Amino acid sequence: MNSIYLDNAATTPMLPEVIEVVQQSMQTNYGNPSSTHQYGRKAKAAVETARKNIAKHFNVSSSEIIFTAGGTEADNLILFNAVLNLGVERIITSKIEHHAVLNTVQFLEKKYKITVDYIEVNENGTVLVDDLGDILNKSKKKTLVSLMYVNNEIGNLLPIDKVAKLCKEHNAYFHSDTVQAIGHYAIDLQKTPIDFIAASAHKFHGPKGVGFAYFKKGIGILPMLHGGEQEKGARSSTENVHSIIGMEKALTIACENLRKDEEYIKGLKKYFIRKIKEIIPSVMANGESMEETSYTILNLRFPVEDKMLLFNLDLSGIAVSGGSACQSGSSKGSHVLQEFLGEEEEKKTSVRFSFSKLNTIDEIDYALNQLKKVLKIK
Repeated sequence: MNSIYLDNAATTPMLPEVIEVVQQSMQTNYGNPSSTHQYGRKAKAAVETARKNIAKHFNVSSSEIIFTAGGTEADNLILFNAVLNLGVERIITSKIEHHAVLNTVQFLEKKYKITVDYIEVNENGTVLVDDLGDILNKSKKKTLVSLMYVNNEIGNLLPIDKVAKLCKEHNAYFHSDTVQAIGHYAIDLQKTPIDFIAASAHKFHGPKGVGFAYFKKGIGILPMLHGGEQEKGARSSTENVHSIIGMEKALTIACENLRKDEEYIKGLKKYFIRKIKEIIPSVMANGESMEETSYTILNLRFPVEDKMLLFNLDLSGIAVSGGSACQSGSSKGSHVLQEFLGEEEEKKTSVRFSFSKLNTIDEIDYALNQLKKVLKIK
């Protein structure tokens, strides 16, 4: 054993069953879904079947699902629509959102002069949802609230039902970046009235480069891409047929095994926590707590300043990260940790471990042993 993958929040390996349906589609669904001949109709039927099956998992209609190239495009499509199509003049968000949301909101603020209000987080990076009602009451402007369900770096969970209720009471739209939640948490959009969500297939063992945006029925969609009438005119570009089919397969597997997989992955995380505390008693959690964050994510702060830790773990065969994969190569550090850690704590080395159902206890043991060696712990 010399290669252990514990960076599943960045991306997950594709399941064999998903690879199989993608390969089959590449061999048989080579028609353009916009073509009217039999090859095109076959590809179109496959896309629409996938759309219908995906919609069922969220208790919505297929017309509310728009296929995109991933979560970032879905977030952009939603946020731009809110401002340019729905007349949103104010966005409420937090400074620990994914940059797909933060950077887009900042662009919209600068370009279209919308108001942006940031809801605070506490010393554990928890969004202070109790303040949301007061912030919503501050202005009569048409408002969108954009808060992610599961934070991709520290794993904190948003009380999404509470936020949805507050938004509804104040006639505000609610968008949630659910990229880290889908495939891991059940989302019933009839019970939890969210107006927009974003998904990316590679976070739940599907292909990269494909995802979807959910737009609640009755909300019009102004396309960001022009050049065709695909996705009912909402998203021009020939549909990524094979990846869409792979995404549907991956999501179906995830949803059918949700409870079983959750129990298994929780077991891995609990075991990791128990062992790491034995090895390094002074290790700290970044986030609400080691146990209370998403069962797939564990962000730890070590009592050392070791800028080479991630590199040395990689040399030891352990794939982990310091935060969002979208920030790789950046020297700025984690914007999420910067928001709630003090200067001295932020200097310490933080590592995000993220788990999937493909990991094993033996892999956890191996990773912990390598960590001990790298940190020179006897």
